[in-house]
Amino acid sequence: MTKNIYSSKVVIWISYILQAVVSFMMLSSAAMNILRTEMAVQGATEMGIPSSSVFYLGIVLLISTMLYIVPRTTILGAILLTGWLGGAVSTHLIHNDPLFNQLFPVVFGVVVWLSIWLRSSSLRDMVPFKKSS
Repeated sequence: MTKNIYSSKVVIWISYILQAVVSFMMLSSAAMNILRTEMAVQGATEMGIPSSSVFYLGIVLLISTMLYIVPRTTILGAILLTGWLGGAVSTHLIHNDPLFNQLFPVVFGVVVWLSIWLRSSSLRDMVPFKKSS
């Protein structure tokens, strides 16, 4: 009998650590927007987003992140965060920002889903990475 690598406690812990990193960064960003810090408002206006929208964007990010944190709504939260990150990619593309700025949200989105994929057998069944025979 072979042991399933994904049931390993180490893999489960890695998945929760990845989710915690994503959650911390998203919650930090949401808090900065909700509090309308100078950095958040300046960053948004430089990207063409009205300063009056910063608070509401923070609320959207906060709700999306909270859904991602709660186990029963993790998938919905991941979908919403993926949309958020897609918007970040398109904004950086429109402004012709450096490649790192364009790719960072993509990598971050992969980490959002990897954190769930590592501990969810149903998600692994939908998105399998099998060896070719």
